[in-house]
Amino acid sequence: MIDFQLDGHSGVATYLQLAQQVRHSLRLGLLRPGDKLPTAKEVVAKLAINPNTVLKAYRELEREGLVGARPGAGTFVTGTLPSGDPGELEQLARELAQWLRAARQAGLGREDVEALYGAAMRETFQEPAPGAQRQTEAEKV
Repeated sequence: MIDFQLDGHSGVATYLQLAQQVRHSLRLGLLRPGDKLPTAKEVVAKLAINPNTVLKAYRELEREGLVGARPGAGTFVTGTLPSGDPGELEQLARELAQWLRAARQAGLGREDVEALYGAAMRETFQEPAPGAQRQTEAEKV
C-alpha cells in the first residue's frame, strides 16, 4: 500500500501531491491494478488534512482512468502508466542515489540539489527556466 508524504514547502497543492505520488508509484511498479489505496480516513489520520483533499485527489485519478471506487470496498488501482524496464529503472535509481550521496559529501544542501536537478531537467527537456519570459517572433527581430 502507498504511504503518502507531504512537502509543505513545495508550493504544490496537497491534492496534487497525493495524485502525483500515486502516478509515480504506478510508473515505478510499486502500485499495480487491483491494489487498494488507503481510505480517506486513513490518509486524514496520518497527514492531518481535510478528507475532501484526499477525495479530490482520488477523483482526479479516477478521471484519468487510473483508479476506481468500489462502494463499500474502497478505491482501487484500475489503470497503469508507461514505465521503463524494471531492471533499468533499478540501475538508474542506484546511480541517482550514488550521485545524491556524492553531492551531499560535496557540501550541497537540498535546495542546491533541487536547483541542479531543475536546471538539468529544463535543459534535457528544453523547458524555459522559471520566470524566464518567452520572446515573440517580433521581439526577436
